[in-house]
Parts: sequence; C-alpha cells; structure tokens
Amino acid sequence: MVLSPSIGPEREPPPPLAASDAEIDAAVAAADVPPLLTALAHLTGDLALLAEDTRPDQERLVEADAGLAPEEQATARTRAAAALRRYRDGGSQAAPTPDHKALRQMIEYLVGPEAVDDYLPLLAEELALEGSDVRAPGWSAAALAPGRTLRVAVIGAGMSGLAAAHRLRQAGVEVVVLEKNADVGGTWFENTYPGCRVDVPNHLYSYSFAQTGDWPQHFSTQDVLLEYFRRCADDLDLRPLIRFGTEVLGADFDDAAASWTVRTRSAAGEETLRVDAVVSAVGQLNRPSFPDIPGRDRFRGPSFHSARWDHDVDLDGRRVAVIGTGASAAQFVPAIAPLAGHLTVFQRTPPWLIPTPNYHAEVPDALRHLMHHVPDYARWDRLWLFWRTHEGLLPFARVDPDWSPKDRSVSALNDAVRELLTAYLRAELPDDDLFAKVLPAYPPIAKRVVRDNGIWARTLTRDDVELVTTSIERITETGVRTADGIDHDVDVIIYGTGFAASRFLTPMRVRGRAGRDLHDTWAGDARAHLGITVPGFPNLFLLYGPNTNIVINGSIIYFSECEVHYVVEAMRLLLEGGHRAIEVREDVYEAYGEMVDAGNRAMAWGASSVPSWYKNERGRVSQNWPFSLHEYWRRTRAPDPDEHVFH
Repeated sequence: MVLSPSIGPEREPPPPLAASDAEIDAAVAAADVPPLLTALAHLTGDLALLAEDTRPDQERLVEADAGLAPEEQATARTRAAAALRRYRDGGSQAAPTPDHKALRQMIEYLVGPEAVDDYLPLLAEELALEGSDVRAPGWSAAALAPGRTLRVAVIGAGMSGLAAAHRLRQAGVEVVVLEKNADVGGTWFENTYPGCRVDVPNHLYSYSFAQTGDWPQHFSTQDVLLEYFRRCADDLDLRPLIRFGTEVLGADFDDAAASWTVRTRSAAGEETLRVDAVVSAVGQLNRPSFPDIPGRDRFRGPSFHSARWDHDVDLDGRRVAVIGTGASAAQFVPAIAPLAGHLTVFQRTPPWLIPTPNYHAEVPDALRHLMHHVPDYARWDRLWLFWRTHEGLLPFARVDPDWSPKDRSVSALNDAVRELLTAYLRAELPDDDLFAKVLPAYPPIAKRVVRDNGIWARTLTRDDVELVTTSIERITETGVRTADGIDHDVDVIIYGTGFAASRFLTPMRVRGRAGRDLHDTWAGDARAHLGITVPGFPNLFLLYGPNTNIVINGSIIYFSECEVHYVVEAMRLLLEGGHRAIEVREDVYEAYGEMVDAGNRAMAWGASSVPSWYKNERGRVSQNWPFSLHEYWRRTRAPDPDEHVFH
C-alpha cells in the first residue's frame, strides 16, 4: 500500500459518499464511538451529535469502550449512521471549518469540561485540523535578522532529524543534515529483523504535520514505517538538505567565534563543517548492546544482533539460539520459530505481556472506507488515541509510599494490573512449569511491557522451541553453556539484547566551551535540561536525549515535535537578540535534574531493582520522563531567557 501523508495547509475535498446503507452501517460499526461522533459533527456541522448520553467516561479511558455501556454505544452508532446517510443524500456537502467555539465544543466532548481549558491549545496543535500546521514557526530568520545567516547541522535523518530539518527550514534557517546511512528512517532503516513493527498505534505514531489514514495495520511493520518516512522526506523536499553516507566523528565549539566545527567521515574522506548550532538527532535506540558473556568471540557459527540482522544467514532447519526476551525478541522469535529446526530461547528476565488482540491485525476495509470519505476522521481518531494515552497507565505505575511490600507491586493500582496480566499469562499458558518461567517477579511497568496477541505463548509451546531460564555461563565454540553445566549446541546465535540506550551521542566526541568534553562531563550519567541542553555546550541541542523516553503513554514522535519546537524557538531568541549562542544555566540544569530524578523514584521503574535499559550503569533512571505529556509540552513552549546565558 502506498502511504500518502497529508502535508501542508491544503485540504482536498472528500469524495462524494456513494456508500449503501449496509456499507455505512459496517463503517460505523468498525469505528470507536467518541472520535466517530466528533468527526461527523465536524463534517456535517451538527453539534447535536455530541450528546451527553454518549459522552466518554473520563475515569474509564483505559477500558476498550471508554465506559460507554452497550446500549449507549448502540445509540451512538445509530445516530452516526443516520448522520452519514443525511450527508450522502444531501450531496456530500461538508460543513465550513468550525470556528473556535465549535472546535472547543468538539474537543470538550472528547476530554471533558474539566480539562478542556488547560489542554485545548495542545490538542488543537495535535489535531492539525484540515491540514492546518499550527506548530509551524510563526517567524522567519530573514524578517528577524536581515542579512544574517544562521546555519545548523542536524545529525541523523531519522524521525527526529527529519522533523528538525523541516521546522528549521520553515523558519528560514540554513540546514544541513548529516546521515551515516544511505537513506532516511533511522531505526526503521536499520532494524530489518523478521517481525519488526511499531508498538504504538500507527495513527498516533506519525507527525502532526504529516498525518495519513492509509496505515494498512493498526501497528504497522518496519517496511511500512520506512516508506512513511521516505514519503515525508520526499514530499517535504528534505533530501537536498541531507548528506547521506556521512558519519559524524565529533564536534568542537569555538569560544571566540561562538560556532561549532563538525568533523565528518564519508567515502570522500574526513572533512570539517563550520556551523552556528548542532542538533543531535541520533536517538537512544541506535547502538546495539551485547551481553557481557565470556567466550562470545569463540563461537564458530554465525552470530549477530537483531538490530544488525544478517539476512545472508539461512535459518531453515537449523538449530538457533536466541539470547534475550525483550521487545525485539518478542517480535522476531515468533517469526523465525517456524523456520528453525529447533529454537532455544535464553531468558534472563521475563517481560510482562499486555494483551493487544489487534497487534497484527489489518485495518478493516470498512474503517478504511470511513477514513477515505470522512478525511478528518483519521485526525479525530488520532487525537482520541492521544488523549487516552496522554496519561495512559502512569497512575498505575506511581509508587504508593504506604504500599508494602514493593518487590512485586508498588501500589493497589499497580497490584490490580499485576493480577490482570497474571491472569492473561495463566490463560495463555496452562502448563505450570512454563507459566512459572514466564511470570515476572517484579512490578508491572518497572521495565518495558511487551504487546502480545497470544503469539508468544503459541511460540513457546511449540515442540521445536525450548525456553531456558538457567543463567548463561559462557559461549562455547559450538553453542551456549548454562550455569548447570549443560551445553546447548546450536548452529546460529542471535542476540536480542537491546541497545546501549544510556550512552548518548557515542561514539562521537563532543567538546564545548574551553574544550570541555561532553562524555567526561557526564561520566556515564547523561543528563540534559528538558533532555535538550547541557551547560558548557552552547548551541548544542539533543533530540530524544536523557529522560525523554516515554514508557506507557503516547508516542515518541510527540516528544520529538516538542523538542524541535524548543530548538526552533531558541534560534528565534538568538536572531531577535543579536546573540551568537545560547546556553542553559548550571543551576537551572541541576534543579531540573533533581525534579526528574524525584519523579522517577516515585515510579515503578525507579523503585524496582529489576534490571532494565531505563537505568544507566550508575543505576539512575536516565531514560524516562515520569510526568504527563502535557507537562512536557508546557515546558518546551520556548526557552526562558532568564534561565540561559547568551554569548
């Protein structure tokens, strides 16, 4: 399927609706009620569709039906079908763009009257109604500083790098993107293992300025996601800005000139590039992490990491060992099990599985039809997904100081989640021995939960699959030896052991003011104000930096858009004030770090001792953001001049 992101303010009128009554009923039955009624109120101008008796229950958003009883849902669908028939029979005439009052009423229907005032500006941005790009810079470099050229190097052409290049160019800032790979896409270009897919609903995992209703599945596969980012790069005309096959070796700040010299390596050799600012968009999940197991280089057969999948290795009929049972392994193990002659899975820590019945499901044709004829339904559906996940399971991960003991759960809500997920595992795995192996002994949400539609249990119960939970002693020439002395001879070893997430910006060497080395400054404990800036490193901005990972709420693309907005506004401050560089104050940086650390200590992933990639080598949670999405949006509206030093 060809994805067609909607980019720019132009909105094509929807095609006339020629569906039969039966087709309308099928489309209505396939949609979630709250975004369906809101989209139809928008399409037809009939705000009476947003009736009180079908309003979602804000206390029950995590439930599949958002608290709507079956009879309430039936009433809502009947009204929706009638509205679509009237629209069809009236010549498919869409209503004018809603004014502010009508838009407020529509959003209030989804989020409730208590939240609408605080959230309306944010949600209007996310909605990007009818193609409007509210987040586009409202200024231009030429107007603010005529004759001045501001040049920015963006490192990486993945999801964050493309967003940064687009927004900076919109503001009239000169941009060069340095990408080590041969194409855009970042992690979706590099990770090609079988079964690779996103674990955030795709209508939410997309840019606010490039939405599409063409996703073939609810959780799309790697190839579809790569196509989406390629289309965005093409449609936004970003490719001329990108130097592919160019690896950044390091960057040095020139105190006298208040500029950066970026050192690169390509097929043409090593070069330097002088720029005013550097934006690192290399992300967190781009450097494979291998376990510290003795003998790893002794194995005589092929071995590789899942993030660098070796497609030349034929797994058909072969004895395969997989080390690790994290998110990537949970995707590729079921995909390769039918190929291998025998599959041995070595598990250190079992993941919690969150039931997701539609994880591999196609988007129904009836729902596609609705998105085609009611184009803004996809936008309202995306906003509904955003709202339901803006807090998501955060309340279920918060630590109750009075709850004891905390080794298996951290609060009454967290314990309720444990009971539900335990019941799911038991239903999937009636075998007592296997159930005991896969039941986690740590609190839910303390480490990354894995989406599952039953395929993990079906894979582990295959006759040709073995789950080994005894710790690994070493890798031998012929396979894996466990601590019980058993040698598991195999033909291929695959490491599904995640990424060196806490080693930000490695292996680049970055030196700031007075030659200050960034990695020496961090000393293995990376921090950044808002995850974006570090004192001593003027005009250096990090995207998906320390403590900007989200665990159970929202999409990381949202965070990247917030960060990019902050960077663009920092450029505005430079141009408006005639400054060369901006640098966060040390005390602001320290206070922010203390706030985030306190927030993470109050979450399951901070309170639990279970090993996870959320923590760095010092044991501090260096990856996660512990607060709401709205809080991060509020803090990234623009840099506060009083919190910064200008050069």
